[in-house]
Amino acid sequence: MDRDGTEQAAGFPTGEPSGAVHPPPAPRAPHADERKGPMRTIALLMPFLFSRGAERAQDPEEALVERLRRGEATAIGEAYDRHYDAVRGFARRLTGDDAAAEDLAHDVFVSLPQAAQRFRGGSSLKTFLIAIAVNHARHHVRAAARRRAAMERLALEPDDDRSPSPEREAGRAALAKALNRALDALPDAQRATFVLCEVEERSAREVSEILGVPEATVRTRLFHAKQKLRALLEERTP
Repeated sequence: MDRDGTEQAAGFPTGEPSGAVHPPPAPRAPHADERKGPMRTIALLMPFLFSRGAERAQDPEEALVERLRRGEATAIGEAYDRHYDAVRGFARRLTGDDAAAEDLAHDVFVSLPQAAQRFRGGSSLKTFLIAIAVNHARHHVRAAARRRAAMERLALEPDDDRSPSPEREAGRAALAKALNRALDALPDAQRATFVLCEVEERSAREVSEILGVPEATVRTRLFHAKQKLRALLEERTP
């Protein structure tokens, strides 16, 4: 007891009346690492969340290929609607004959369900279809060449529905005729390479994917094809 009767408790400061209410301690500021915690968690989860969404959204062409592998008739019809013009156009340029081009394009789509089993997605479906056309082309190219030879022997040419062409068009037609005859004399591999590179203007890389050969082989075949065509055209054109 001190002089004025106030009891002094051991360990407590003097001068405060008993029962005084102390203010609560000030809140502690969060550490920098604690502030980053929620954002860091979100950042770590973002790739996972987006990858899950990407897995669910399958590419339409991949889905079409899967249906082709199952042999769905609707899938064949869809592939036909999307890519027939490209396949038929390539077949026409390769064979130089409308009838042979139609037959070749037909063979490509008939064989598509079976061929789709070998498709690994390294290229587009259209490129894969062109590769199928190359693989089926030998018979059609030879048939077209025989048909042209027979027409020439009989001095017949396919009817042209268009009006008679002027001299320039006649000269161009004669050159195309000579080129077709020269193409008929090329080996199949060189012919396909020439049409893909020079007529369709595809890159050596794309042609190598279609033909299944290295780019260097594509360039070599193209070089020899041009050499032979030049020589053949010089022989056959006046």
